[in-house]
Amino acid sequence: MIELHLAAPPEVVNVGVGIHGVRSLRDVFRLPDLWQLHLYSYSADLTLAGTTYSVAPGYVSLTPAGSQVQFDYRGRSEHLYAHFRPVVAGEPSYLPVVQDAGAAAPMLSDLLRWAVEASPSGSSRTTAEVWTALWRIVDLTAATTEGDARHPAVATAIAYIEANLAQPLTVPTLARLAGVSHNHLTRLFQTETGQTVIAYIRGRRMGRARHLLVSSTLSIPAVAASVGIPDLQAFNKTCRRELGGSPRAVRTAGPTG
Repeated sequence: MIELHLAAPPEVVNVGVGIHGVRSLRDVFRLPDLWQLHLYSYSADLTLAGTTYSVAPGYVSLTPAGSQVQFDYRGRSEHLYAHFRPVVAGEPSYLPVVQDAGAAAPMLSDLLRWAVEASPSGSSRTTAEVWTALWRIVDLTAATTEGDARHPAVATAIAYIEANLAQPLTVPTLARLAGVSHNHLTRLFQTETGQTVIAYIRGRRMGRARHLLVSSTLSIPAVAASVGIPDLQAFNKTCRRELGGSPRAVRTAGPTG
């Protein structure tokens, strides 16, 4: 496991799409003072500190600054990446070097592509998208750690929620995807998370909303739409209840902690 601080937004130095394996089937990288985040759309072997990991489409990796990493490709290989400097503040999170993002991969891909579109690197929007992606990876790690004790229906519902925060989400839809009844999913969710399904969705949406409000220049209507609450009156009401103030007040207050 690696230790990563995310209590404050990282300094994002570069984001983009990397294309490798064309001229050579092996690359060796070392960034002295930058972390590397990769989201893969190919299969390859990644070697870090003497350990070789297999990566595949939908896998994500994090390489600490100063670490030498070797990639052995199997042909033309494309990935999304971000290079960043964490800010050492607050309690660290602990993550594996490589993990399968599973159902969260499309959401991570969207976040990183939005970060690329928002370049030049260092812009508030780029930082917000990368920071959010990193927190989603932390959540993915936590879900994996808890996976043995979590009912498959709850795990399926949570994975779908995480990948579709900007879309309409209903308990009947989640129950159908999880293969259980509406009432059974409700009971399972309450037992395993201590929350109702709706409360969990609201909490995840407002966590992302806070990130975007304090770390991007997106308009408030755009933030509301990006977390699946396009009705501004409803978004304002939810912000006041969940975040303790109006969207504008949350933005003005900045990061907490």
